[in-house]
Amino acid sequence: MKKMITNLIAAILALSLLQCVNKQNKMNSYISIFEIPAKDLKKAITFYESILDIKIEKMELQGIKMGVLPYENQQVTGLIVEAQGYEPSTNGITVYLNAGEDLQIILDKIVKNGGKILIPKTPHADGNGFFAIFIDSEGNKMGLNSEK
Repeated sequence: MKKMITNLIAAILALSLLQCVNKQNKMNSYISIFEIPAKDLKKAITFYESILDIKIEKMELQGIKMGVLPYENQQVTGLIVEAQGYEPSTNGITVYLNAGEDLQIILDKIVKNGGKILIPKTPHADGNGFFAIFIDSEGNKMGLNSEK
C-alpha cells in the first residue's frame, strides 16, 4: 500500500512539476497538488464536470483510479482519487476552488448535482471577494472563492 501511494505521488509530481515553479525557479503558489477523495470516481467526476463545466480526464495507475482536472495554464494540479486509504470527509482542511468571476453560477449547480450547500455566498471579512462552502457528491467539505 505504501509503495502504491509513493508511486502515485511520484506520478502526480511528474504531471505538475513544471506548473508549480515559474521560470526564475521561484514558488508561485503555496499549493502544487490537491486530491479529492472519492468512493465512486464516476459519480465524483460527473459532479465536478457538471458544476465546473470542465472535462476531467480519467486514468488508472497501478490500481489507483483518478480523475485529473484540466491542468494546462494552471499553477495547481487537482485530482479526484478513488483508492484504498482515500476517505471523503467533512473534517480537516478545506480546499477552495477558484469559481471565476462569480461563484453563484457554480453554487446554483451544486444541489442539482448531488451536493449540499453549507454556507451560501458570503462576502469575505475584508471585503475582497466572496466564498461559499459545500459538501460534494462524495461527502467532502469544499469551498468556492470568487471576486464577485
